[in-house]
Amino acid sequence: MATQLQSRATAPYNPRVADLAELKAMIEAALPGAAVEVSDETGAGDHLRATVSASQFEGLSRIDQHRLVKAAVRSRFDDGTIHALSVKTDVST
Repeated sequence: MATQLQSRATAPYNPRVADLAELKAMIEAALPGAAVEVSDETGAGDHLRATVSASQFEGLSRIDQHRLVKAAVRSRFDDGTIHALSVKTDVST
C-alpha cells in the first residue's frame, strides 16, 4: 500500500498549459470574422473563459453556439491541455 501511495505522489505533473493565443486562433479559424477573447480564469492555464461574438451564431440556440466554440478547441480538451472552458457568446451584427 505504501508503495502505491508513493508512486502516486511522485507521478510526474503534466506541464501542459494552454496557449491562449493558439486557442483564440483556433476559434477564429472555425468562426471567421468572429471577435474572440480567451482568458485564464485561475492562473493555472487549464480553466479558461472564451468570449465570442460571431454572425454564425444567428438563429442558433445558446447551447449550439457554445458547441461551435468548444468544437473549435476539442483537440485541446482531448490532449488534456484544457480541463474547463467557460463560454460566453453573442451574435455580432
